[in-house]
Amino acid sequence: MPVRSIPKNGRSLTGRVIDRRRHVAIAFESALERDFYVLLEFDPEVTQFEEQPVTVPYRDPMGVSRTYTPDVLVHYQPERTDSGDAPAVLYEVKYRDDLRAHWRDYKPKFKAARHYARLQGWRFRLITEREIRTPYLKNAKFLRPYRDRPVDSGDCQCVLAKLGALGEADPEGLLTTLSTERWERARLLPVLWHLIAVRRAGADLSVPLTMRSRLWSVDPVG
Repeated sequence: MPVRSIPKNGRSLTGRVIDRRRHVAIAFESALERDFYVLLEFDPEVTQFEEQPVTVPYRDPMGVSRTYTPDVLVHYQPERTDSGDAPAVLYEVKYRDDLRAHWRDYKPKFKAARHYARLQGWRFRLITEREIRTPYLKNAKFLRPYRDRPVDSGDCQCVLAKLGALGEADPEGLLTTLSTERWERARLLPVLWHLIAVRRAGADLSVPLTMRSRLWSVDPVG
């Protein structure tokens, strides 16, 4: 449960992103937070995330006792910790201009949050538009609707079998080998996007996804 409710704000974008893992709506209070939550919801390494998760006491530059609530606590798959990464990360989402303009005020908050996270066995991390607003975000926004779209299992197996036989292909070439009929290729394209979205077909999502992107076999037999 969030320790702080996000009020409606006429100066910035507020709303909710659906976390399909827990079937709950996660509140955000900026467009940048919304975009970060889209990435978290799409990331297969994330098991769950909680907005406004904890309140951390700290002292401001004048020595006054205050409290600070970081934006989100993210829990990751156990395998991720095998490489030395923390099982959970406490994130603060900020625009870079905001950090530069208010760093003196933010610094004691972040120091306290880093200490608090360390005591829990977590990490604390600042994340900005530089890490969030990348081609991966655009791909995630494009693929998310296809992830939950109903598709025929026979179509999935057909596409995966062909990709497995080819080893590598691009969407255009793969569909062309599946059918010479334009309408049939158009029918199978959403199936391919679904398979990429659920990671049954491999693609480099760190670069823009196009009809010429390199695809490879991950789950050829489904």
